[in-house]
Amino acid sequence: MKLSTKFILFIAIIHSVTIALSFYIFQQNKLLFIASEFFILLSLAVCGSLYLELIRPLQLLTRGVDAIRDRDFNVKFVKTGRYEMDKLIGVYNQMIDQLRTERTAQQEQHFFLEKLIQTAPTGIVVLDFDERIEALNPKALEWTGYSRREQELIGRTLAELRHPLFEAIRGLPSGAAQTLTLPGAQTFKLQKSQFVDRGFPRNFVMIEELTAEILEAEKRSYGKVIRMMAHEVNNSIGAVNSILDTTLQLHTGPPDVAEALRIAIERNEHLNLFMRNFADVIRLPEPRLESVDLHDTLQKVLRLMEHKARAQGTGIDWQLAPAAPVFVRADAALLEQVLINVVKNALEACGNGGTLQIQTSARPLQLTLANNGAPIPKDLEDKLFSPFFSNKPGGQGIGLTLAREILSAHGFLFSLQSGADGWTRFQILFR
Repeated sequence: MKLSTKFILFIAIIHSVTIALSFYIFQQNKLLFIASEFFILLSLAVCGSLYLELIRPLQLLTRGVDAIRDRDFNVKFVKTGRYEMDKLIGVYNQMIDQLRTERTAQQEQHFFLEKLIQTAPTGIVVLDFDERIEALNPKALEWTGYSRREQELIGRTLAELRHPLFEAIRGLPSGAAQTLTLPGAQTFKLQKSQFVDRGFPRNFVMIEELTAEILEAEKRSYGKVIRMMAHEVNNSIGAVNSILDTTLQLHTGPPDVAEALRIAIERNEHLNLFMRNFADVIRLPEPRLESVDLHDTLQKVLRLMEHKARAQGTGIDWQLAPAAPVFVRADAALLEQVLINVVKNALEACGNGGTLQIQTSARPLQLTLANNGAPIPKDLEDKLFSPFFSNKPGGQGIGLTLAREILSAHGFLFSLQSGADGWTRFQILFR
């Protein structure tokens, strides 16, 4: 029962009893009965005034509570001139002003943080209380390969997703950090932290790409060594070959000695070429971007390698995108150099027989060069793009290092790994 109903009922009962008693007591004295009735009416009028004085503030509070419940912080009350009512109205209006100010500040801060997260160069993954994905920013979507497909991830657990980044996040304890290198040159730093939401801790993960910094540090370190080695080798080879040439021209002795001199000169030239190959890695020019027909470039590269493929019996399986031509923004000469190195490695992996598969797609704009030759050992996959690493006997590790430098300079994503189906794939994602 409402308080106003209780008050009216109480007043009605009291005055009904009073009227009955006054009639019983003063029924012999009409004058006193009329006077008692007058005071009863006056009491009713006073009670009515008190009712309004007491109930109106409650009604005011009720309307204020309804406005707050509806999150409408623009409802304010005008003062009435009554002390108690005006004091209550003043407190309510001050509270509404404070709530409106705090709500505005909170919304502005929320929009600022949301904009900051969306435009951050760091990937951010927010998890809910059950460790399901609640939100990701564009960078996290890009690095996990779900660009423009955010709805495929929202609400799913980390265990349901097979990307290496999600697998690393799942095994990362809160407050810890980890560095992860993907099958390619991309290296990421993962850091898992917590924030409090409604009194309970929730996790979020920050993903920072370290590829550019690591590659630049590597290039500075090996570039200095290569420049020093090239300078010393070139100076020494030039002087030694000059002496050997003069000796060979003046030699009139046994032919074995002349043959030894020619072999020494040839080996020096090979050493000079060896050092020039190393120096080429640190002297790469900046890419001059233009619109390049990817299919036409592939045809040119395969024409160069056609004789080698035919000689060892390697089949070429073309699976090109139906859209022709497919254009990419790249430096034509540098991209061709990458493809030559990758195709050469694929043909060497195939050996006698085997198949080289060339696949392109327009959406996403991607190139895959696959071969069914000897797979790459799992323990070597994360070392393939290390500077001058090679798992081939006598290999210099120049080809993949050069490919890494060129593709990274273009900003293309790439990877090299062997799948469970026995195919080894070099993938380039153009962007």
